Amino acid sequence: MTDETTEELDVSDLARHMGVPMMPGELREPIAVNDIRRWVQAMHYPNPLHYDEQYAAESRFGRIIAPQSFTVATDTSHGCAPAQVGRIPDSHLVFGGDEWWFFETRLEPGDKVLCHRMPYDYKVAETSFAGATCFQRGDTVYITDKGGRVALQRSTAIRYKVRKAKEKKLYDEAEAEPEWTDEKIAELDVIKAEFIDAVQKLGHEKRLLDSVKAGDTLPRNVLGPHTLASFTTEWRAYPMTTWGNMRKGPTSVKGIDLGYTKEFAGNEGDRNLERTDPERTDGAYYGPSRGHLQPQWAKKIGMARGYGYGASMGAWVLDYVAAWAGEWGHLTHADVKYRSPALTGDASFITGTVTGVREERRRVHVADVDVRIVNQDDEVQAKGSVSVQLPLE
Repeated sequence: MTDETTEELDVSDLARHMGVPMMPGELREPIAVNDIRRWVQAMHYPNPLHYDEQYAAESRFGRIIAPQSFTVATDTSHGCAPAQVGRIPDSHLVFGGDEWWFFETRLEPGDKVLCHRMPYDYKVAETSFAGATCFQRGDTVYITDKGGRVALQRSTAIRYKVRKAKEKKLYDEAEAEPEWTDEKIAELDVIKAEFIDAVQKLGHEKRLLDSVKAGDTLPRNVLGPHTLASFTTEWRAYPMTTWGNMRKGPTSVKGIDLGYTKEFAGNEGDRNLERTDPERTDGAYYGPSRGHLQPQWAKKIGMARGYGYGASMGAWVLDYVAAWAGEWGHLTHADVKYRSPALTGDASFITGTVTGVREERRRVHVADVDVRIVNQDDEVQAKGSVSVQLPLE
């Protein structure tokens, strides 16, 4: 942990928050089948196990269940609340990555989830994006109302001075969206169709551990080209964005107290204001999230145009490996870094390679997979590793 104050980035308030539990987060309603359907639709994840009632009835689960990526949607701040405590004056943030440890409990319709949070640590480093930048981490534990442990998420927030990011102009050259001809769109559709075919070809069968070896490649997939409409669909797939759906959380601290600039502070999570003027609390319209969906606000924080959500990018990686593993697989660990945003007009190409198989602990055998997401110019958007438990027989 670093406790320092620089001329460019004042992080002196952060130390007092580390290791101090926060108010839990809890959505008002239990998980509904259509919450799951809406999620996989927004994440571009065409696995019928999570939306097709007849297909799911024939599965090992006998019903529609949530993909493991859906865990992040059961929080009131997609795991970021404990990674952004403390005041950093005149700052903004983007998400830098998520590390997950998954336990045995799988989320199903009817479950309610309580999220316990605690800030973990932080450090300051120089970046090409904004100069002095704070990398801050926080933990969220997801537990069902039946006492089942679902996952532990360690989220990373990247906090920086807005003025410095605008001065650096890292994304200025990306101001114009790439053009996609009908021929190029058709090529993307072929990749998507081949990925879907590979997922559905495995069906309800098992991908056995002894059928997997280091060097195996997963079928390639592509998402996009991304648009403001697709990013909006992602945002609305998080139940927390529905008016009145938060029972507890996301945090008792207002954006202005975290150091957001006045124009970006907003009122996200203000349940008192939500009762009278809910639109003012909605991150699609006001507050620190508005840059995702409003290009003129994206530019005010150093982005070239509308950009996607880090939590969604993490879900893309989890879904990608889960699709390959099949319904008998179970993700146990993932560590994914978000290197650059998915901007409107970009496509996101996902590839994966098995790096090895091993016994993680007694009777738990896993395959380790390296995953990369790059855009149409081969710029890395995200990269990381995922471990997935596979059956022996």
